[in-house]
Amino acid sequence: MIFDSLKNAWNVADLRKKIGYTLLMFLIFRIGAHIPIPFVNHEVLKNMLGTGGMFDFMDTLSGGSFKRLTVFALSITPYVTASIILQLLTIVIPSLERLSKEGDYGHKKITQYTRYCTVVLGFIQAFGLTFGIRSALMVPNSPWKWGIYFLVALVLTAGTAFLMWLGEAITENGVGNGISLIIFAGIVSRVPDALKYLYSLFTVHEINVFSLLGLAVIVVFIIAGVVYVQEGTRRVSVQYAKRVVGRRVYGGQSSHIPLKVNQAGVIPVIFAISLLAFPQTIATWMPTSGFARFVNTWFSMNGSVQSIPYLLVYAVLIIFFTYFYTAVTFNPVDVADNLKKYGGFIPGLRPGRPTAEYLSKILSRITLAGGIFLALIAILPTIVMGLTGLKNIYFGGTSLLIVVGVALETMKQIESQLMSRHYQGFMK
Repeated sequence: MIFDSLKNAWNVADLRKKIGYTLLMFLIFRIGAHIPIPFVNHEVLKNMLGTGGMFDFMDTLSGGSFKRLTVFALSITPYVTASIILQLLTIVIPSLERLSKEGDYGHKKITQYTRYCTVVLGFIQAFGLTFGIRSALMVPNSPWKWGIYFLVALVLTAGTAFLMWLGEAITENGVGNGISLIIFAGIVSRVPDALKYLYSLFTVHEINVFSLLGLAVIVVFIIAGVVYVQEGTRRVSVQYAKRVVGRRVYGGQSSHIPLKVNQAGVIPVIFAISLLAFPQTIATWMPTSGFARFVNTWFSMNGSVQSIPYLLVYAVLIIFFTYFYTAVTFNPVDVADNLKKYGGFIPGLRPGRPTAEYLSKILSRITLAGGIFLALIAILPTIVMGLTGLKNIYFGGTSLLIVVGVALETMKQIESQLMSRHYQGFMK
């Protein structure tokens, strides 16, 4: 099915051009992921960052750029954080809420604000990271060192800004959501290293065949579960009343409103990861402080008992952002008003407010199920790592969740574009 869709898409000249453009952007992303930043002693940096914890997962999201401290070390996380802030402000600030409802103009203005916020947050995070790893920078102990800190932070910020442009270019000229696809490409690029690491553990007898089989079963379970939940919908029956306009009769048919179990997709996971990266970043600024010791001991994803607070906060943030993003993307009041406007109603309910309350109630229940599922899938592999002894295998629950979710959404966009072209050919 998937291969047939890809084959059909490749046979369409327009789609072939879009897929080729997307692959070209992936190539540029991977080239940039290997361009090092000057003034960095990589041996000291490697010992400083070590293994385990959030740093390994951030390295996975950035496609290996974080621990090598290349120009794309910050990946696209500042953009994701800026998007969270702008969406929260859209709910809180009335002027931004009105702007978001002004169609294409409002969307462009909010996108512009998100870009500005990305650059500011990126520079703050870049300078914090630079200052935190200052002992790994080969700079003289003189007033000029602050200029070098500023230069390194500027290069990191420029890398994030370039990735933001790259993602928007993919969204506009390629296939799928560019920002999600960049994260997807970063995770997938780490698969060979993960497999190599597993093989090395197996050859030195640190893990056995049963551990590998258990990991394979978990991977299959996660993929099947993500596909099942992503495709799951709750269909709400809708009846349209008959209307006479001139000599024609409209309406009188039955339809349904498809409410997805996971309306937010993988966005809540990406949002939660972006927020959880902040404590680790702040801890690098003052590595000998009590805060840094607390974060490294009780707020890391190391598969031990100490990671329980991290897992709890991670799960709560995923559920919260599932509700939040669903509320942003689906408004029951607007749906109820549109149904009333076009003569539609849910059997047994009055149009207007009762319909909106009914839709909100259903959406709240299925969103809870979707959020709990996302949280369980995200934290389950970390628990399994603690039980099986597998360490630093972060191509697990969260990574697979993002990869499978992004792949599904991209394939849906390709299939929808194929279908539109088939319809055009039929009408011609």
